[in-house]
Amino acid sequence: MKRYDLVIIGGGVAGLVSASGAAQLGARVALVERESLGGDCLRTGCVPTKRLVHSAKVAFLMRRAGEFGLVGEPLKVNFGNVMRGMREVRAEIGKNDDPERFRKMGVDVIFGDGSFKGPNEFEIKGERLWGRRFIIATGSRPVMLPIPGLKESGALTNETALELDRLPGSIAILGAGPIGMEFAQVFSRLGSKVTVIEKMGQILPREDKEISDTLFKILSAEGIRIDVCTEVKEVRRNGEVKTLSAHCPTGDKVYEADEVMIAIGRAPNVEGLNLEVAGVEYDGRKGIKADDTLRTSRKHIYACGDVIGQYAFTHVAEYHAGIALSNALFPFIKRKVDYRVVPWTTFTDPELARAGLTEDEAREKHGSKDVHVYRFQFKDVDRAVIEGEGHGLIKLVCDNKARILGAHILGPHAGELIHEYVLAMRENLPVTKISRAIHVYPTDSQGVKRAADQYYREKLFTGWFPKLAKWLIRRGS
Repeated sequence: MKRYDLVIIGGGVAGLVSASGAAQLGARVALVERESLGGDCLRTGCVPTKRLVHSAKVAFLMRRAGEFGLVGEPLKVNFGNVMRGMREVRAEIGKNDDPERFRKMGVDVIFGDGSFKGPNEFEIKGERLWGRRFIIATGSRPVMLPIPGLKESGALTNETALELDRLPGSIAILGAGPIGMEFAQVFSRLGSKVTVIEKMGQILPREDKEISDTLFKILSAEGIRIDVCTEVKEVRRNGEVKTLSAHCPTGDKVYEADEVMIAIGRAPNVEGLNLEVAGVEYDGRKGIKADDTLRTSRKHIYACGDVIGQYAFTHVAEYHAGIALSNALFPFIKRKVDYRVVPWTTFTDPELARAGLTEDEAREKHGSKDVHVYRFQFKDVDRAVIEGEGHGLIKLVCDNKARILGAHILGPHAGELIHEYVLAMRENLPVTKISRAIHVYPTDSQGVKRAADQYYREKLFTGWFPKLAKWLIRRGS
């Protein structure tokens, strides 16, 4: 039986960060992975989907070439080439996760299915590993819906959609979360007729409603049909076409599509690990129970990333890994997770980025009188107008002391722009600090400043101050 200071289960981002860090610190490390290194982010998540998002945007811009004075051949989408390009990019980026790279660091990389055989023992392919400490980072998987006829009719997930080589003529996507909306726009821009069906009352239900509703209008204008407050009750296959029977408050609906895609979320990968034998508490739906040091119910076993059911983002998994690794190797330090400011982005076009509270959440938590909302439209950001991207807005939710409670951006490069607000929020800086900083013109970051400027507009141009200013100006003359 091989003995290790640390056994890491799962070769996604959290597992890889933990493994490389532990090895460089001199620990004896084993990294166990069921499939290939890189995890969902590389294989079926961030990397391949963002390539498709970019390809779809290029197609969209080519159709708009006339707006910029350019005339060319009518656009022809070669879907097979689009998918081939995506796979080539995935393979190129995947070189960073080559097992040999980690073996050269001193990590024992072992592939195969495995399970706990005791609190300190893990078995894989008939070989037992003994670990002083463990980090479980097994990620998550797509959730399927128990809809009558769905299994028999066949449905895509975000994973199997990446295996397509033929563009569906039409597709119905169940779920209007980030995955559903990104794929909806990709398929639509590449030429599919797209219908999104959402049970909740808005797309992207976790987002600020004003922002979400604005994106709804933008995507609808592109030709994507989006039906909210609608629940699919049955799916039937009729030859090459799939028929979906649904119900909404106004009555029953029937949809037809060549393909159906399920995009309602993800579930933690806990099955088959034999966590009961290890004494690790978990919930099949919510994941492994971990405290704010990422320690499980077994003090020598830690868990991080999607498997603990908190924030299912690659950047959060990487953040978790640093904390779990530190606490596993040096438990006397006891670093804790800090979720006060967790940014994320939905990569539609325009992008939607968020950090902190929505307006409704802020008013519920702090009271309406103590919450101030500042907005700035991208149609008034010169760079966005220059590039034909003057859609969306920036929305800041602040308290009485000008501290940012929530920042929401729907616009070009929102995922990049959000970080200025993230830093201010994390360091407890008032929005006035952003307003006073000089921002380069013409850039989209002018919108970041202009939204912050609205604080001064409220203070300087309303209430008693304008009267005082007028009196002082005339007195000075």
